[in-house]
Amino acid sequence: MGVSPVLIVKVNDSGVSVRARFYDDLAEHDIIINSVITYWWVNNLPPAKKFLELFDSVIKRTINEIIPHKILNLKYDVKANQVLDEASEMEINLISVDADGVGFKIDSEVISLQGLRKVPDDFEPKEFSVSFNQSIETPDIVLKKYKEMKN
Repeated sequence: MGVSPVLIVKVNDSGVSVRARFYDDLAEHDIIINSVITYWWVNNLPPAKKFLELFDSVIKRTINEIIPHKILNLKYDVKANQVLDEASEMEINLISVDADGVGFKIDSEVISLQGLRKVPDDFEPKEFSVSFNQSIETPDIVLKKYKEMKN
């Protein structure tokens, strides 16, 4: 039986760390929450939704650096205290990840984020949950660059 690549996602003091490892190859990227959240607030963008978009792209980039691939499949569940456009808190549970059919072992805790947006005094939390089953394609020109970096 071969060695499976590993995806490690952890929450730290400054944000979320995403690491991928396969044999001696390692790639790591951090999402610095305070920096991006301020941008989203200033531009009146929904932080929970924007975080999920960023989360997908950081995982894709991190994995592409160790295993260049055309299609990345991500499956995760999200629980929030309101619909994603209005949520100020959310939890992400990463379920499965594969790059062109190569499955990753997931070493991740539930990613819990709070204070994503300021809420009014009359804010009423409503439990909201949704499952994502993403299939994200790498453009050919980008895939070519990752393959060149690998060689």
